Amino acid sequence: MIIYDLRCEKGHKFEGWFNDRSAFEKQQTQKLIICPACGSSDVGMVPSTISIMGRDIKASNRRDVEELSLPKALKLFHEYLDKNFDDVGKKFAEVALRIHHGEEEGRNIKGITTENEEETLREEGVQFLKIPVPKFDS
Repeated sequence: MIIYDLRCEKGHKFEGWFNDRSAFEKQQTQKLIICPACGSSDVGMVPSTISIMGRDIKASNRRDVEELSLPKALKLFHEYLDKNFDDVGKKFAEVALRIHHGEEEGRNIKGITTENEEETLREEGVQFLKIPVPKFDS
């Protein structure tokens, strides 16, 4: 799995996760990569940073500090999402709008949306972040 930093024609930066560079190029050519902020399909790669998380100098000198591999980081990320976000599934847009309009108590939610639902959320001013979350079998 390769993670690329991407930017749309309007300057919005976001990440894309791909099996390899050819998968990115194929999806880019077919205009399948969409900016989560504005919906633009005019997207290109931008230089990315290498480190995911830093440590202070004292901690980096300790030998008992566990290295964080990508699979472990993703596992921790999934655990965090499962613990701190209500999974509303396909009702994400509906619940997000109710929260936005004050009809339901505010809370962290996760789920899935269609492109039309995402456009409605943008038009209503609902802030959301679309994150591709791959799951691994191990």
